Amino acid sequence: MLTKQHIAAELTRMSKVQISDITRAIKDSQKVIALNEVTDLGLRLNLLADAIVTKPAAAAMAMPDRERMLEPTQGAN
Repeated sequence: MLTKQHIAAELTRMSKVQISDITRAIKDSQKVIALNEVTDLGLRLNLLADAIVTKPAAAAMAMPDRERMLEPTQGAN
């Protein structure tokens, strides 16, 4: 089971990485990449929430479903 400290550490790690990627994409005017990073963060947060409620800790680290993310050709940069 995940402790409060494990959950806090994972949330901090995920948010720092994703927000850094989102900020970089915005600064480079890469709107689609920024949106993909936001989507990725949302998926990872959902996976972590599911792991906290019903699954073992290893489930929180699974890769998100990237098929639902925007492709570069679908959005304007």
